[in-house]
Amino acid sequence: MEVGKAAESGRSCSCPCKRWFCFILLVAAILFFYNVNVMEMAADWSPQWICYNATTWWIPYKDLFPTTASPDIKASAVGTKFKSKTTKGKIVTSNSSSLFMRPEEMNATATASTITVVHTTTVSTPQTTPPTPPPYVSPGPYLVEYPYRYHFTVDEPEKCEQQKPFVVLVVPVAPHNRDDRDAIRRTWGSESPVSGKVVSLFFLLGLPTGEDAERTQRQVLEESREHRDLLQGDFLDCYKNLTIKTMVMLEWLDSRCSMASYAMKIDSDMFLNVHNLVDMLLYAPNDEYMTGLVAHKAAVLRDPHSKWYLPFEIFRESQYPNYALGLGYVLSLDLPGKIVKASRHVKAVYIEDVYLGLCMRYLGIVPTEPPNWSSFQVFPATYSRCAYSRLIATTTHQNTDHINIWKDFKRPGPYCHGRLS
Repeated sequence: MEVGKAAESGRSCSCPCKRWFCFILLVAAILFFYNVNVMEMAADWSPQWICYNATTWWIPYKDLFPTTASPDIKASAVGTKFKSKTTKGKIVTSNSSSLFMRPEEMNATATASTITVVHTTTVSTPQTTPPTPPPYVSPGPYLVEYPYRYHFTVDEPEKCEQQKPFVVLVVPVAPHNRDDRDAIRRTWGSESPVSGKVVSLFFLLGLPTGEDAERTQRQVLEESREHRDLLQGDFLDCYKNLTIKTMVMLEWLDSRCSMASYAMKIDSDMFLNVHNLVDMLLYAPNDEYMTGLVAHKAAVLRDPHSKWYLPFEIFRESQYPNYALGLGYVLSLDLPGKIVKASRHVKAVYIEDVYLGLCMRYLGIVPTEPPNWSSFQVFPATYSRCAYSRLIATTTHQNTDHINIWKDFKRPGPYCHGRLS
């Protein structure tokens, strides 16, 4: 009997221990796979638009240099790949990319502590490798890494100075979309001068991604040598980084094209009536001016399945301030520098036109309605020579034959007939 109780007691003890042991193993396995998945989600959380913001080679050095260090010290500390020289107040790297320096950084004097951080050496044994920086931390799926110092791998630093444009057209486009760029060059992008005013055209690209990235980059460099109208920053080109792309555009306009009167950011799938644009700008304000299709009291989308979802913890208001839709907006050239400065105080959300609206609100500037509310069309306008002659910009259908439409639009003869003329 006692032997039976002892055996029963042993069984009653061993079973719970085994169950606890299995439970602990299960929890450990779950935590392990959870951490692995979270790390993978940093890059693949939403393949449609999530991606890292900086190039791989730059990430280990991105937090190494204090923001108060002088430009020459910062550039030289990276290594021989980006040795810099100063020419006429501009920072130019050895591979012809430009470093965007904010005004206080251009004039800053490096302190002794700053120099110590950058040149961590001793008299006897100079250090040959930089100290290990903190690990890169992504700002999350709804914010982008801005403000941040981005560089240009392809630049046209003197073109605005040479052309002295009245209005600068900047078209954000993916690196592999050569066909879109060629179509614009053959259509509305070729319109200059207009009403005696010079119109300059630039395409803004990020870095290519995917298996063909290296080949695509070689093609981009060849295209740049052929057309001299490409600008390429060292951030990855993806949907989430549109805010970065837009802010880099504003930095470039402020640094390179401040002598122009206006700039227009316009998407590559748009039709632009450049003559109507110039005619409008001839009578537009020349300071603190932004116009386009202005959204009023737009609701913040809280549906996680929406392309433009923004959670409450990122933006607590239920409506956005007025902003010009990103399909195509115009701004006076005093605004880029002001918006860049405002961006230091405004959390950079990934919805680029909303972010500009938030920066504009910080500045106390309200976007201006265009003279005609139908000048900017968010839904594709059905093509006719008469309809297109009355607007400034409209989206187009995906498979639109832009070349033939342009040929028909530019043929001689009146645009409208009968009562519409």
